Parts: sequence; structure tokens; C-alpha cells
Amino acid sequence: MKQDKHTTLTGSRTTAAAVCRWVQTLSCLHARIAQRFARPEPRRRALAYLQGILSETARKNGWQLAEHTGEARPDGMQRLLSQAVWDTDGVRDDLRSYVLEQLGTESAVLVIDETGFPKRGQQSAGVAMQYCGSSGQVENCQVGVFLSYVTARGHSLIDRELYLPADWLDDPQRCRQAHIPERVGLQTKPELARSMVERLVQASVPIDWVVADCVYGSNLDLRTFLQARELAYVLAVPKSEPVEFLAATGRRREEATLVETFLNDPPTWQRLSMSQGTKGPRLFDWTAIPMLHRFQDDGRHFLLIRRDIADPQEKRYYFVFAPPGTSLAEMVKAIGARWHIEEDFENAKDMGLDHYEVRSFLGWYRHVTLVMLAAAYLSGICAQAHVSCPVAALSIPVLLPLTVPEVRHLLARLIWPASSSVRRVVAWSWWRRVHQSWASYYHTKRRKLKLA
Repeated sequence: MKQDKHTTLTGSRTTAAAVCRWVQTLSCLHARIAQRFARPEPRRRALAYLQGILSETARKNGWQLAEHTGEARPDGMQRLLSQAVWDTDGVRDDLRSYVLEQLGTESAVLVIDETGFPKRGQQSAGVAMQYCGSSGQVENCQVGVFLSYVTARGHSLIDRELYLPADWLDDPQRCRQAHIPERVGLQTKPELARSMVERLVQASVPIDWVVADCVYGSNLDLRTFLQARELAYVLAVPKSEPVEFLAATGRRREEATLVETFLNDPPTWQRLSMSQGTKGPRLFDWTAIPMLHRFQDDGRHFLLIRRDIADPQEKRYYFVFAPPGTSLAEMVKAIGARWHIEEDFENAKDMGLDHYEVRSFLGWYRHVTLVMLAAAYLSGICAQAHVSCPVAALSIPVLLPLTVPEVRHLLARLIWPASSSVRRVVAWSWWRRVHQSWASYYHTKRRKLKLA
């Protein structure tokens, strides 16, 4: 359809003055975390690191961030992630407070999910042949478990944990080489998720729903933990997950996929949208079947079934724990929020979440935390800039709100562009060649010694 050049879009234009105010917002956010640093040098470098993450630098590793911020060597940036004294978990707590201030509303959904970080070597903490969600296959990678906080104002990653396979923790020498603290024990992914949720509960973070995929939904301990804390959830489960329910012949225990077969009456289906996609509402048919909890129908436990409209045989299953009287539409709306964490992963990886070249346990947490802080900063700008508009007629176009990638693009092009100093660019070219020459020399020397 040809655009009418004379049409005026409903919405506000982003101005250069607004972009400049965003810079001040980052300075204020940096001031909030200043107390977490023991010395001024790493404190100042943390701000430069955040600015580098927000820039259009192709790779967000220590070398390229140092070059972008005008430093003569990469040592300082590398030291920030490895040896500098600062409270990483304290910054995580500051990040959480910032997200609540910027995005907090009366209703919030907490999303649990994981993402993979492909790696080539064997020395990075937690690296192993395991399923990598980024590629959808088993490969050599690290895996991080994350929480995303989703409200009507926006969404952002709010906590993180690095998953360590059992093979790592069975090898103390390997753990020491990766600087994994001795206090760190074996935890499954659901256990890591549970520890993060517990942190939010202890911090009195308001949570209306917890949602996750089958990796977490099929874990009984996690479900029990959430119920004990009165946290409502909609958790995906495999079709083979056992379900206790009231059938025509009395109490029965069957796989989720067989439950409909044993009901007194066929379930009633409702066509509802779980979320808004790029092509419109994501519509499915839904039904909620009461589940027995401790042999009783308490009105709080349900088997939620999603049926594909085009292929009714294609179904997904969810366990629900909710307050009495919760409607089917509320359950569906909650699970629809799960997809926002995929957006958070995509935006964070565009900013370099997976660009790090550190191998240590602490280095992973520090880089990931700073990227999450930068992403929360952008989400906060979007929330502040968003202007609610009344539903307009189709003949009146509405300007789309600012997005995290668009805000970062404006900042990167206008505020933190790459250096154009000839002397600095040439100096870094020389530095890289020197480093690569020595690396090649020692690599060749080690190979000759092994063959000798």
C-alpha cells in the first residue's frame, strides 16, 4: 500500500535533546553502582565498559571495548572482569532495583529460561558438550540460566546463573584453573532457577506469575517450591508428564496427552490470543482441566492444554497453580509473557552478551551482569518514552514506540561512535599484530615440545 506523504503519525518524535538526556540517565545509573567498586579506576572503567556495550563495536570483548573507549592497551578492561575489586552480586542487586523502578507495575510475570554460549576451547568455566538453545543442537558451549521481569511497561533480564555440569565439579583441578570457588556445588538448572527466585522473594519483589518451559515445568521440586511461597505459575510440561485428575471412574493418574480420553465430558475450548506477534494475535484453542492435589480438587491446580487451530492434533501442555477463581484468559495471558525473554536474549546478544573472551567463573558473571545492566538501561528509556495512545481508526496511523535496538542505535551513532583518530587506529593495529605474533610463537613452541 502506497504511503500518504501528507499523513501525520500519532505519536511524539525523538529529539536530539532527548538523546542527550539519555546520556545523563546512564551517568545516574553508573552513580548508583559506584559504591560497589573499591577503587576509582575500575569504577570509571565500568562506565566506559557500559558505553562500549552500547556502541556499534562489532565484538564486545576486552580488546575491542578498550580500543573503542580510547585506551592504549586492553589490560584495564581485562582486569575489570578478572582482578579488579568490585561487588558483582551487589551490582546485580542494583540492577534489580533499577528494573523495578523503571518497569514495575501492579502486575508482573517472572520468566525462567536458559541460553547457550558456543565456545571452541575446553577451559571456560562450565563449557561442555550440551544442548545449546542458541543453535538448537548439542555442541560445545556454556549455558546460563536467566530470569526476565515482564510488566505492561516493558521487560528486562533481572538475574543470572552459570550452569556447571557434573563433570566440572568432579574435577577440582579444572575448577581451580577456572577460578570456580570451592563453595560452589552441583546444582541442576531448576535448582539454579529456584535460588534466583528465592533471591527475589527475599527482596520482596512483586511477582504475580512464574512461567517457564518443560526443562523447569517438569521439575517437581521447583513446582513445590513455588507453591510453598504462594507464587502462581504456568509451566510447560512434556506430553508424557503424569497427571492426577477426577475421571468418570474416579481418581486416575495418566500421561497428560491421555487425560481428555478419560473425562466424563469433552473439554470446552476457548479461542484466545496468548500474545501479539508480528503478524497479529497468536491465536490458539485452550482448555483448563482441574488437577488433583493431594487427592483433592482444590480449585487451584489445572492442566492447561493449548491446541493448534490449523492442526487440532498438535497440542502443548502446562501445569497451572493459581488463586481460586482465576480465569482461563488470565492463565493464557501469563504464559504469553514467556516469549519476551527471547527478545531479551536477542537484544542482549546484539549488545555482546556472548562476545566475552574470559574463561574464569567470575569473569563470566561480571561481563553478563554489565550487559544486563546496559540492557535494563535501554528498557528503562523505552518505558519512559512510551506514550499511551488511544485506539485509533485504521485510517489514522500510530507511530510505533521506541524499542531497545532503536534506542541503542541512536546512542551508538550520536553519542559513542567509534574513534576516527588515525594515530590511535594505527597504534591498535600494531598492538594486535604484536599480540598475535607472540601467541603464534608460543603455540608453535608448545606443539614442537609435545612432538619431541
